Amino acid sequence: MRFGIYTLCLLVVCSLCADTRYARNFEIQDKGDYTLVTVLNTRLTPAESYQYALVPKGNPKPELPKTVRMIRTPVERIVIMETVQVGYLDAINQLDHIVGAGSVDYINNTTVQERVASGHIKRVQTGQQINAEQLLLLRPDLILTSVSADPSYDVPEKLLRTGLPIVYTTSFMETHPLGRAEWLRFLGAFTQADAEANRVFNVVADTYEALTQKSTTASVRPSVFCSAPYSGFWHMPSGDSYTARMIHDAGGNYLWADTKTGGNIPLDVETVYLHAAKADFWLNPSHHRSIQGLFGADQRFEKFAAAQNGQVYNNTRQIGQSGGNPIWETGIVRPDYVMADLIHILHPELLPSHEFVFYEQLK
Repeated sequence: MRFGIYTLCLLVVCSLCADTRYARNFEIQDKGDYTLVTVLNTRLTPAESYQYALVPKGNPKPELPKTVRMIRTPVERIVIMETVQVGYLDAINQLDHIVGAGSVDYINNTTVQERVASGHIKRVQTGQQINAEQLLLLRPDLILTSVSADPSYDVPEKLLRTGLPIVYTTSFMETHPLGRAEWLRFLGAFTQADAEANRVFNVVADTYEALTQKSTTASVRPSVFCSAPYSGFWHMPSGDSYTARMIHDAGGNYLWADTKTGGNIPLDVETVYLHAAKADFWLNPSHHRSIQGLFGADQRFEKFAAAQNGQVYNNTRQIGQSGGNPIWETGIVRPDYVMADLIHILHPELLPSHEFVFYEQLK
């Protein structure tokens, strides 16, 4: 009997901790009268974290440490500062709650675009300039932003002093595609759409894992490199990046897999050519959508075997007129879609009937 009671208590404690399956940068804990959400910033500043107490509306305010910010839930008026939040909120049917947005020109979701055009969603940012007055007028329950450690992109100090409910996210720091997708559960906690967030994420994770298992049946792992020069440097994804992990899971041999810097690797064209001249595939070559456009940027690109063999692919199939790419909305939430595209590129025999969602072959 004691064993049974102990087991039951252990199960209850485990359920209250809401352990994440893949995400490493947030935690959710049930504290009884409120939910404690912790955002970890493990790669930029390992010792720093942000905590939010999610208190249901109508409940009394609990005693909290000064470092914990209280947010009343469910949030009903949300401001998003990055397009990725559109994908998360859309997946859990919470788009109706967006009242303001930054980076509006890069949003692809048609529902959000229509609401911006009609004035239901207000623009709160022009370029890098945030409109603090507009934010105050919107009376948001939640402002979602991220921590980049770059003052030109992060929320300015004057906005922090307004007392607005600013919540930091670090989903972009996750190194596993499913880790980024699991931030669905983070948004689910604030909107009280936990059940739907869990349901969607479990479907995505199970599908992704099944595709990863399928890729292991391939007889060879073709060599892959990525990107193209920008502002004088070829920013190659690090070996511990989201991109590198996805290439590995899709059955590819990423040529910079062993170089783990926690960020992009700045290289010159000559260095990349020495290492990737004979590579089988070239993925994500900047903004280029045609092989001639790519060669026009630098004639040396013609010398890569992948280019000569027509094995250059970019994730630009759905890119919008303003330059926004839905892979940074839907694709972040549905890495299984991206995975299927990559397997079809690297091992077409494994998914012969697949039609590209985000990728296209440069011709």
